[in-house]
Parts: sequence; structure tokens; C-alpha cells
Amino acid sequence: MGEAALEVRNLSVTLNGTAVLSGLNLRVEEGEFLTIMGPNGAGKTVLVRALLGLMPYEGEVRWRPGIKIGYLPQGLNQMFVRDVPVTVGEFFGLRRVGAAETARCLELVGLPRAMAQKPAGYLSGGEFQRMLVAWVLAGRPQAVVLDEPTTAVDVAGGETIYSILGKAGREEKLTILNVTHDLNVVFAHSTHVLYLSRVGHRCFGVPREVLTPEVLNELYGAQLKFYTHP
Repeated sequence: MGEAALEVRNLSVTLNGTAVLSGLNLRVEEGEFLTIMGPNGAGKTVLVRALLGLMPYEGEVRWRPGIKIGYLPQGLNQMFVRDVPVTVGEFFGLRRVGAAETARCLELVGLPRAMAQKPAGYLSGGEFQRMLVAWVLAGRPQAVVLDEPTTAVDVAGGETIYSILGKAGREEKLTILNVTHDLNVVFAHSTHVLYLSRVGHRCFGVPREVLTPEVLNELYGAQLKFYTHP
């Protein structure tokens, strides 16, 4: 067993008198790619925010001492900066990231260095999401937390972003925690999956053990067909 990037013990979160998460235990090793899944309302974003200390919780959340974390919250797209006259390079400058590190991170996600001169609000949806991933990677974090980073792009663009993340994770030796509904991501890139349910149960482990037909039917509906290959 490797060194733990994150250990969670008996984590509980209550919002407006309702228990959203209760008694969650979790261990994520250095370099693992954990996908967090579950239906809407199951507490995925609440969990992410609790892990980052952005909301009150009970229990214990212990990141490896000194670990540097990059975070991409849910719902960011180019419309947030459409009316702000800021270039991609200036957007990176908000994090006090210099030109050389900006260029390195843009190239890491498959964007040219010249992209730094373009207005951030007028990139395509896929370019903007790649830029955000690059922005999260700026400063060389050891762990990144992403909350549905591909909601604003099409299927092909989403797969490209996850391929980039997987490659960056290997090259940069990152620990990745990612919230998504995309099964392709889970089976193609994830080492582990955490499934949260609205009815209170949860599953954690390798994808092919956790994502049973019952779990998938709860997540996607009874119309989903499930096939097991030998």
C-alpha cells in the first residue's frame, strides 16, 4: 500500500437539518484516479467541498501534510469572462503564474503557446475547458479535484479532456479526484470509483466491482443495458 494522499474518517455533512453524507470512510493513495459518481442530490459536490474545507463537516479529513491541491469547481464556462477584457495569459496571471509556466501548462493540455494572447471569453467551449484544466495544473499541484469538468463540451471534447488529464496525471504523478456521470471516463481512466446514493448507501472500489447492474440502473435508469464480457 502506497502513501495516502487523502484519508477520510467518519465524515458527515448536514445541511438545513438534513444529513447529506453520513459516516463516510475513504482512503486515496498517491497517484490514484478516483471518480465520484451518483445521481443528482446524492452529495457529490457537497463531498468535494467538504474535502477542501469549504463547508462545515463532522469527522476527519486528512490530506498528506504539505500537499498542494488544484481545484476546478462545477459550472465554469467562457460566459463567466465573456464581457471581461482579459486574455488567457492575464487569466493565468490572476494566480501569479508567469509566462513560462502558462506556456508549459497550455502545451500540457494540447493548446499552443500563442493561445495566451487570445481573449479568454472567446475561446470555443472545448478550448476554454482545456484552458481551465491547464489553469488548475499551473503551479504544479500534487492533487487535483475536478467537479464535472466537461459539462460544457460535447462527448468528443470531454473524452479529449479526460485523456489529457490521464496523461498529465501520469506525467506529473498527480492524485486526481473527479466528479462525473460519464461511464467511459470511469472505465478508461479511473483506478477507483466512489458511488454515492440518494438512499444512503455507498460503494467504493475498482470500477468493475462497484458498478454493478443495480448501481447502474439507479444512476442511469432501468433502460440501461448491462453486458459482461468474458
